[in-house]
Amino acid sequence: MVALVASILVSLVLAGGIQWYAGRRPAGQPTTWAEAMLGSVYVFFILFMIFGVVPHQWLTLAENEWSFRADRIFDAWGLITAKSKGGWFPFEITYRVLSDSVAAIIYIVFLGGMQAFFAIWQGRGDKAKAKAKALPTSAYGRPLVKRG
Repeated sequence: MVALVASILVSLVLAGGIQWYAGRRPAGQPTTWAEAMLGSVYVFFILFMIFGVVPHQWLTLAENEWSFRADRIFDAWGLITAKSKGGWFPFEITYRVLSDSVAAIIYIVFLGGMQAFFAIWQGRGDKAKAKAKALPTSAYGRPLVKRG
């Protein structure tokens, strides 16, 4: 349990670092070779954490400590008993299927988070552009400022 929580916390801290850096880096600034290499290692490490370590820690916790095995049937405390066991639910759900489903949900949530971070990174200069375009311009493209 500690390893799962620690891996989630490390992933969230790394994701927060991306958001913090996206707020500091101006859009359109050229990237140096060193920045590109450091950024690629950072992104590789966060992808390794969120798509490798976190789901692995969940599956390890579920299978080893909580005994989510294929021979145990999940019946939600008698609410979804399978027809083969005399209930109304059309099929049996094993604890292994349940743990794998949670792992799939972890992947889906992190994939959605990646898309959100892509949108944050790509749109980091939009506020500055909108603020700069708020001033009316002359026919020559210069901002019209009232002196007064």
